[in-house]
Amino acid sequence: MKQFQDTIIALATPAGSGAIGVIRLSGPDAIAVVNSFFQSKYRDKDLQQVATHTIHLGYIKDGDTIIDEVLVSIFKNPHSYTGENVVEISVHGSTYIQQQILQLFLKNGVRHARAGEFTLRAFLNGKMDLAQAEAVADLIASDSETSHRLALQQMRGGFSSEIKKLHDELIHFASLMELELDFAEEDVEFADRQQFKDLVQRLKQTLKHLVDSFATGNVLKEGVPVAIVGEPNVGKSTLLNALLNEERAIVSDIAGTTRDVIEDELVLDGIRFRFIDTAGIREAQDQIERIGIKKTYQKIEEAKVVIFLIDACALSQTATCHQPSHQQVLQEFEAELQNIAKKYTQKKILIVVNKVDKIDQKDYQIDTEKYQLIEISAKYKTGLESLKNELVSLVNKGALDQNEVVVSNARHYQALNEALQSILQVENGLNTGLSGDLLSIDIRAALHSLGEITGEITTDDLLDNIFRNFCIGK
Repeated sequence: MKQFQDTIIALATPAGSGAIGVIRLSGPDAIAVVNSFFQSKYRDKDLQQVATHTIHLGYIKDGDTIIDEVLVSIFKNPHSYTGENVVEISVHGSTYIQQQILQLFLKNGVRHARAGEFTLRAFLNGKMDLAQAEAVADLIASDSETSHRLALQQMRGGFSSEIKKLHDELIHFASLMELELDFAEEDVEFADRQQFKDLVQRLKQTLKHLVDSFATGNVLKEGVPVAIVGEPNVGKSTLLNALLNEERAIVSDIAGTTRDVIEDELVLDGIRFRFIDTAGIREAQDQIERIGIKKTYQKIEEAKVVIFLIDACALSQTATCHQPSHQQVLQEFEAELQNIAKKYTQKKILIVVNKVDKIDQKDYQIDTEKYQLIEISAKYKTGLESLKNELVSLVNKGALDQNEVVVSNARHYQALNEALQSILQVENGLNTGLSGDLLSIDIRAALHSLGEITGEITTDDLLDNIFRNFCIGK
């Protein structure tokens, strides 16, 4: 792998003023260049001679001018994050001080790091594989318990370990198959076909399990999109405000107030949910409302969960708030519900009855055995805990809780899918008696796909695409 000969520097903490800032250097000359501008506070000290993983108090000086009193942390290769000599300088959090120190080193042969270059060097120096490197970015971006746990599991090598097992098993039989090709004229089989079929079955099941886990992993990482839909004036915006505990959407008695989608996020039991307030579903009164209703169906398409909201008054025949059009509203509700359920068969639909504070008794004219109802009053914030609990229960955290490997990266998902297709080709070839040289093509293709995940097979374009999304200094 490429070995870097230069030394890089970057601010490792967010830009701006704060209590402290951390400036990080990595490269063969990192310790030497810091040593040339460092003066120990208590006694003369050569940073190149001190032990690794030690911290030293002193000053960074430009000639006779003291820039700041600092703490310098030394990490000598190969026992560092990047596998190179690494120095971290903790300075006071003044923007001026940070820039003065950065400029001092940049003027003296150190180069400013590119986005993700510290982690790129860690990968190229064998400190982590590519899947673990990508998990570093996910860990930094994690904003909920589940996304944090997913990233941490992958960074610690849980996913990489699973891929390595698959790779090692497959490469063993691939080598036997290649050996057969070398002795093709002697008609020798080194790879027992039944054992090979058993292996292919295991590989197929494992790959399928990993591929299927992406549906859960991606949701846990990116958040669960939840569309709040229903007829106008049933309380969709009030419900959004109640869930978020803030006045996020405009609430009015005028039907059709919401004409565009409004989105916001809430973390429940460690899971991030993205709630989407939509325009009411009805026969549009004008062009603008028609566009809003079209967007409602687009958001239903994107959502994993649909909260179908209905007014309790529309379900009750005896409530004082009951409208003469009760039967028509009920028919429209059931028709629209069935339409959504039929059109979006994979959607999880929660039927939520709002404004229960307005009815005395629950004489609902709806089949409560057919439809499971969640009763709330968004205005008075009653019943919201039941709704939240139901939302959480819809998200399968079981695999994560049991420390199973869950795929959350779209690049990994694509590579696993390609590996699975290659294995299915191998399985078909075995069943039809395909020759070893043709089987080897698909085996190598599967190995190639697995190698792309961990970085055994990479291109400069792939690395640039991954690491340019990192923050500078990581």
